[in-house]
Formats: sequence, structure tokens, C-alpha cells
Amino acid sequence: MARGAELAGVTAALELSGVDVAIGGRAVLTDVSVQANAGEVLGVLGPNGAGKTTLLRAALGLARLTAGTAHLGGKPVARLSEAELASLAGYLPQERRVGWNLPAWRIAALGAPHLSPADANTRALEALDDVGMLPLSERGVLDMSGGERARVLLARLIATRAPLLVADEPAAGLDPDAQFMALELLRARAAVGAAVVVTLHDLTLAARTCDRLAVLSEGRLVAFGPPDEALAPGVLAAAFDLHGALVNTPAGVVVAVRRAEH
Repeated sequence: MARGAELAGVTAALELSGVDVAIGGRAVLTDVSVQANAGEVLGVLGPNGAGKTTLLRAALGLARLTAGTAHLGGKPVARLSEAELASLAGYLPQERRVGWNLPAWRIAALGAPHLSPADANTRALEALDDVGMLPLSERGVLDMSGGERARVLLARLIATRAPLLVADEPAAGLDPDAQFMALELLRARAAVGAAVVVTLHDLTLAARTCDRLAVLSEGRLVAFGPPDEALAPGVLAAAFDLHGALVNTPAGVVVAVRRAEH
């Protein structure tokens, strides 16, 4: 059973209810309702342009709602100050730009601005160790590969230790082993009480690491539940135009699919 089901009576760390978002006069999200609870990893899936990033931004008050409500920790996002938002949620955006060639430890320490410099640096080094980047803690992030830089930015997110961690495509740009590492680290934060929300494109990775999945198609929620329900054959066909199903293997569950024939 997903932890979200076990904690159904608890105030959600993140909750969207009947949310609409329009950008440039075009509907991007329509009547979307999802929740993420402490202790669970919620995956947000969908094809390109389905509204995944907009859902995250709406939840964090970064996209204007045209209908519906967004709450963090039971509080309306629209009424939260920047300091309150920072205390409730950490955010790893999809865009991995870094403007200055700062050493990795300084980038990671930006995740804990509320701590003293010494404590922030300690937490940064701990987070870099978690992502396997401690040996490169003094290296400038612009001198790193894209995958190494992605790990440093993940360390910055982990260093926040916020009750809600939101990561937009945390596995992007990482090799397969590092993808599993990234999701395992986020699962570890859920295991100690955080709510974790991630967008993913790898359906197998999502099925293996997430407690619940929210599947979007053309801005609408087409499935919301545990992986075996949210990635059922009908959902795969409706959302992704794929034929397939979840298959249990000795190495774990795999989403075996092929393109639909037209």
C-alpha cells in the first residue's frame, strides 16, 4: 500500500484542488487535483507538453491559477511569504543553469541559507557526499560535466531538508546508475518524513521508485494512484499512445511498451 493511502487523514504537504492554469491564453492545466503526503514519493508523468512543470510551479506559487486552490502544509500558497515558502518547500527546477563558476560546496550550501555559514557548509558537504560529489567539492560547477553539475544541484535540494522536496526531472542528464542513486536519495528523505514530488519521463524508474503517480495528458489528470493502477494498459494507451503493461522481473518491475500502430 502506498504511504499516501496510509496517511490519508493527515494534512497534505502539497495539495492542488480543481486547478486551472492558462499561459498566453492557452489552457495548460484543467481541473487538476493531486496531493502529496509526508513520507511518500509522488511521481508526475506525461508526454512533453502535458503540463508537468506547470503543475509543480502552480503548487509552489510560481504560476498564476485561473481557477482552483494550491496549499502547502495546509496553508494557501498565495498567502505565504517567500520566507514561509522556503521553509516549507525545496525546489529543483528543470533548467540547470548556473550563472557563476562557484565551487560545488558553495552551490550546495545555498540550500541552507537559514543556517549559520559554518552549519550551512557542513550540511553542504554532507549532501555532496550523499550524491558522490564530495571529492569535487572545491571544483567550479561550470568546469564540470552536465551530469556532475546535476548532482551538485541535487545536493543543494537535499541540503534544504525542507518538509516538501520538489524536483523537476531529477534524473535528466544522469547515467543509469546515477538516476537510481538520485531517486534512492529522494526516497531516503521520504523515509524520514519528507514529502517528495518528482517529474519523470522514464516509466520504469517511476514505477520502481514512486508510491503514487499522477499522469497528465494535454493538461488533464488521467490517472492518480499506485503505479499498477496509474500505468495500467488503458492509461498507457490514453496518455502516451503506447501498448504495454507493467511486468515483474527478477531485477524489479519493468514497464514493457511499444508504440501504437496507426
